[in-house]
Amino acid sequence: MSPETLISQPPLETNPSVFDPAEFDAAVMTTYGRFPLALERGQGCRVWDTQGRAYLDFVAGIATCTLGHAHPAMVQAVTAQIQKLHHVSNLYYIPEQGALAQWLVEHSCADRVFFCNSGAEANEGAIKLARKYAHTVLQIDDPVILTAHASFHGRTLATITATGQPKYQKNFDPLVPGFAYVPFNDIEAIKTAIAEFDGGEKRRVAAILLEPLQGEGGVRPGDVSYFQAVRQICDDLGILLILDEVQVGMGRSGKLWGYENLGIEPDIFTSAKGLGGGIPIGATLCKSHCNVFQPGDHASTYGGNPFVCGVALTVCQTLEQDNLLANAAQRGEQLRQGLEAIATEYPHLIAEVRGWGLINGLELSAETEMTSIEIVKVAMAAGLLLVPAGPKVVRFVPPLIVTESEIDEALATLGKAIAQLSA
Repeated sequence: MSPETLISQPPLETNPSVFDPAEFDAAVMTTYGRFPLALERGQGCRVWDTQGRAYLDFVAGIATCTLGHAHPAMVQAVTAQIQKLHHVSNLYYIPEQGALAQWLVEHSCADRVFFCNSGAEANEGAIKLARKYAHTVLQIDDPVILTAHASFHGRTLATITATGQPKYQKNFDPLVPGFAYVPFNDIEAIKTAIAEFDGGEKRRVAAILLEPLQGEGGVRPGDVSYFQAVRQICDDLGILLILDEVQVGMGRSGKLWGYENLGIEPDIFTSAKGLGGGIPIGATLCKSHCNVFQPGDHASTYGGNPFVCGVALTVCQTLEQDNLLANAAQRGEQLRQGLEAIATEYPHLIAEVRGWGLINGLELSAETEMTSIEIVKVAMAAGLLLVPAGPKVVRFVPPLIVTESEIDEALATLGKAIAQLSA
């Protein structure tokens, strides 16, 4: 079903409901800084709050709702699978899991897939796989994984350690050993780090873990020459290259996988977010040469159950059948052109526009006191949902079904918001 067909469907009836934030806060841990907005339902690229007000959703669950909200294909898949079989143990073969794994293998460089429930878990799996490979294949006793400054790989103890941002690590020490950090897009820093760790009697660097495009770190795309050089170093030294595709994968970049924008293939990569279109799922994917897990090495009770895999397969098939990669590329180009026009109008406020496909960032000038949160709040008041990617970057990650007219609407709303703030 095309984006145009979806947008032409009449909106559902809305019945504003009573919601008490105080009751919510009294029961839920305060681990999130929430905006004063309670969302109740969605359709396509729009959501409605409990007061019945509509918003154009350019957050999409933070790059997660690939097909938007209440997509007919997902509704049908959820309904059919829940009526059939929703969960069994991985003690048994699960046909839906096998079908999803086969689709992913056929549409990527991977040979094998392990399913879990989130991006953090997928990255945990990749870290464990790399460590076992280091011990059993590379004969490394004390392996190190290099990651990038400003990266983001999850909130578990291992993945916040892998994350090269101290603000996520504060007060959670002792952190997991075996990680070191280098500047992103700096090949000399990679070479120096490897020389330092492998300069003694025994080698230590087992893997390099990078995002093809840093999402939480400010929507910073990887340089093609940098990633190709990293790939060559890994080939020359037998180091595993792991790519975190949790945010940029599943078509968000305008290609199915972020690594396709860089002209390389990883040894291991991870997926989540858009893979399930909003249904929780994660996946660790690898090539056969580093497929060293054996029974008992890794597991997940919920991972790969029939429900999530059946729905995720529908997301994958719809992405392909409805040509949403092309839509992501075209609408992304339209969005960047519009953002560039706004940047030209406000050169004292906006420093740069960057991104791939439908993951784009608007970076504010270092000289301005304006912050990304301020823009997000004013845009929200005008009916447009956006998300920060740091204090100075506004992130735009709409569903891949977004239409040309919705991009124009978002740009117009953003332009008015920035004009209001700069007045």
